[in-house]
Formats: sequence, C-alpha cells, structure tokens
Amino acid sequence: MTYLTDERNASRHTRINYGQDLRQFFAFLGHQRIAAVSAPDVRRFVAHLSTLGAARRTIARKLSTLRSFFRYCCREETLEHNPAAAVPTPRLDKRLPSFLDEHQIGRLLAAPPERKWQGLRDRAILETLYSTGIRVSELAGLSLEDLDEFSGTVVIRGKGRKERLCPIGGTALRAIRRYLERRPSKLRKPYVLFVSQKDTRLTVRQIDRLLMKYVRQADLDPSIHAHSLRHSFATHLLDRGADLRSVQELLGHASLSTTQIYTHITPQRLRKVYDRTHPRA
Repeated sequence: MTYLTDERNASRHTRINYGQDLRQFFAFLGHQRIAAVSAPDVRRFVAHLSTLGAARRTIARKLSTLRSFFRYCCREETLEHNPAAAVPTPRLDKRLPSFLDEHQIGRLLAAPPERKWQGLRDRAILETLYSTGIRVSELAGLSLEDLDEFSGTVVIRGKGRKERLCPIGGTALRAIRRYLERRPSKLRKPYVLFVSQKDTRLTVRQIDRLLMKYVRQADLDPSIHAHSLRHSFATHLLDRGADLRSVQELLGHASLSTTQIYTHITPQRLRKVYDRTHPRA
C-alpha cells in the first residue's frame, strides 16, 4: 500500500479497492503465506467469485489487483513467478459510453439559474466539464492558478498526479469569469476555483449531486452521470472531424486503445455519410 501511495501515486479510491480485494483473496485462501500461492489458487478464487454472482467487470478488476500485487512481489523477490499471470480475464461485453447530443447538452448547460453566485458556479462547472472533457475528480482539484485566461488553457492533474495542459473554450471562460465576479470576496481558501457554500473545496460527490439535479431539471435521461459529459466531449469532437490521437491527448488517456471506445458512430453522422456517398441515397 505504501508503494501504491509513494511510487504509483494511486488515488485513495484505488488504494481502498486494492486493499479490499487483497483481504478478500487471502481470507478465501485461509492463510497469509504469499510464497505458497499458486495459479490454481487464483483460478479457484475466480470460480468462487462467479459462484457468488459477481459481475464479470468486478472479477476482472479483482484479478487485475492480484496480478499487480504479485508483480510487485516478484520485483521485491518475494516470489519468482506471478501466479495470476496465466489466469485469463473474463470476456467483457463492450458497452458504448452514454453521451448527450448537442441539443441535450444545450438544455443541460442552460439549467442552472444565474440569479445567485451558486447558480453561476454550477453553470461554470458544467461548461468547464463539457469544454475540457476532464474528469470530475480533476475538476474538483482545480485552483485559480491552474487557469490561464490569456492562453485559454488549464493545467489538469490526472490519474497518478500526471499533469497535462488542456484547452478551455471561450464560453466556459466567460462562465467562470461571471462566477468569480459574484462569489463571496472573503474566503478562507481564495485560491480554490470551485467552492461550496461552506467555503470549502467542492467534493466529487457534491459535483455529482448538483449535476443530477440539473439533469432532472432539464428533463434528461436520469441515467446520465458526470462522466457522460466527458463522453459527450469526445464524441462531439470525433463527430466534427477530430483525429483520435488528439482526443487521446485531450482526455489524458495513456493508451490509444482506451480512447477507441469513443469511435462509435452516432446515427446522425452515419445518415449524413450515407446520404453524401451512396449513389442511390
């Protein structure tokens, strides 16, 4: 766990999940002797999870935890071989990410009332999420110094504390400016970009809740969640001709394969391509 914190810069959520997965695995084995673990032990654990009715994605995550843990043990020379390396990952169904079309995005962004500073803040939050495609956790960690209005960019600290520079659109910048002009002048932490009514940094959960409030107000699909704005950002860029490599950089994905889930084609785009190219359209 110290290695995850100090060397991998893993988030608190990741560390909690790793700890829970490892405790569950060794509780299943009934012993703590790492050197005695074998590939059949790992396969029995996977079968046990299936018997409990665990989802394939849950099993795949726990198996990934074990692979990572035993890889660490090999590096520390506690083990010679990784017993989880040869255990296959369950086949996962590919799910298209949920996203909003441009009309729905417009309804959502117009939902926050702008009579009070809190409404201006919420509008700025939604505009920033859609304008940059950043994760909610990344938005919650933003400070004023991360924003450069002159260049129209914002410094994002992503997973593993990796930094990237992301463009931010003029509409989002104007929304942020209006919010900053109206928010309370006396704050304990004036360097924080998005503050709560209690003068603290907004948490991920608070941002999720305010988003769901505006999803209901805009009469949108209740299954829409904060990550849907990130999906919408990527989908709309690709729909308008952006290349996949650029979208990968903007999203902060380490691997292009992660970004490829956004290459699904919307029905509207498919119709336009068909009408433009088919001789009998």
